[in-house]
Amino acid sequence: MTNTSWDALVDHMGRIETLSGVLGTLGWDEQTMMPPNAQKLRGEQRALLSRLAHDWMTDERIGGWLSALEGAEDPVQRACHRNLNRSYQRERRVPGELVDQLARARSDGFAAWIDAKKHSDFERFAPHLKTLLDLSRRRAEAIDPNRHPYELLLEEFDPGTSVTSLRTMFARLRDGLTPLLKAIAEQPPIPLLDTPLDATRQKALHADVAAALGYDFEGGRLDHAEHPFTTGLGQGDVRITTHIMERDLLGGLGSTIHEAGHALYEQGLPHQHSGTTVAHAASYGLHESQSRFWENFIGRSEPFCRWLATQVGAHFPDAGIDAEQLFRASNRVERGLIRVQADEVTYNLHVIVRFELELALFEGSLSVDELPAAWNARYEEYLGVQPPDDAQGVLQDVHWSGAAFGYFPSYTLGNLYASSLGAKLEAELPDLWSRVEAGDFAPVLAFLREQVHRHGHLQEAPEIVRAAVGERDHVEDLLSYLWGRHGKLYGVTRGDG
Repeated sequence: MTNTSWDALVDHMGRIETLSGVLGTLGWDEQTMMPPNAQKLRGEQRALLSRLAHDWMTDERIGGWLSALEGAEDPVQRACHRNLNRSYQRERRVPGELVDQLARARSDGFAAWIDAKKHSDFERFAPHLKTLLDLSRRRAEAIDPNRHPYELLLEEFDPGTSVTSLRTMFARLRDGLTPLLKAIAEQPPIPLLDTPLDATRQKALHADVAAALGYDFEGGRLDHAEHPFTTGLGQGDVRITTHIMERDLLGGLGSTIHEAGHALYEQGLPHQHSGTTVAHAASYGLHESQSRFWENFIGRSEPFCRWLATQVGAHFPDAGIDAEQLFRASNRVERGLIRVQADEVTYNLHVIVRFELELALFEGSLSVDELPAAWNARYEEYLGVQPPDDAQGVLQDVHWSGAAFGYFPSYTLGNLYASSLGAKLEAELPDLWSRVEAGDFAPVLAFLREQVHRHGHLQEAPEIVRAAVGERDHVEDLLSYLWGRHGKLYGVTRGDG
């Protein structure tokens, strides 16, 4: 490929990335600051820009540039061909009018979800979900009518993942988690930490914790959202949101640490390769590994809780919350209703519920109208709890309102990758936990920068993880980690139960 052609491709893709950042800004505003009456206008704005992005992404010149890139020896150009060709071939098959319809349906769907969750009334959201599901099916069929539609959606988030591989992985996790849950259930429960703490002062604590982990506030901000999220708008602008609750310090703080993990990945990507596809995260599962690594492996550890106790004491000197309370409450296991508040032991069961229901919706064995009852039945079977209302049941997550079907499995992939990265870090950094207890998180961030962040999408996610940790059984790593931390806390061993 000539330098002139390569420069033209990078310039074109750079403009698409800039437009994506604009769309991301509109989405961030929609969930944080936009006045309710602007919903229709926002839908029109996003539809127009989404159509423009689609047109640019399906520009026929890209096909010529991709042909010229075939067989490239330069690793960045080779990765660009792999990544861009996959996206280009998918997008060019989707009609522009369908892109418009989906953009509008997402904006309408988000507004309807907010209203339905507020009133705990699934029927308010059901018509919008039917539309989003129908449009997503049509989009999948346009891309490739001969492949499983759900697998095509999975590919957008985690290339190389299959329905078959997920079913196998979830079965192993379910089998491994069952005896752990049983053994813990036979032990005395750990009490909640529900000391009421002022929300404004909590936000200041959250900001201090995120900054200590390495989040650069000169290139980001922390705001409130109904459902916490991170949005990377481009170099120098990576924003996080959280949901603070006065009587749930750890729930809100866990969300902030989780989103900070996402943001640290975005801030550490190789932005010098913007416009080549390499400056992006390799997959959603790898992205989730970074958030789950910080939230769980670091953020729920006993050394971190010792450090955190000093921070809580500085912001709330009269609260009387010590490190042992923080550690025990951070790792209490309970068969609860809400995924984002779930402990590590039960978390993947929440994901399994969503995966199975999504798959059933796309395979036609479940209708939207049957979804609440099916949701409740799965929760009863897998977690032994029954949602008392739709807000705490089928309406709890924002994902379906944005047609993000196939996203949920990424959370479990993230947990799997994170467990292996944690095992590798412990082996490489013998004084890891003493540094964490001292509030020195720089070596942890440096490890992730070197092993994950700097690679961007130069390789596929499984290759990046394999290069970082070697040939490891991620499921076994996750189960060993969960048995190790929670078994010690509850006084059970893997042979119990």
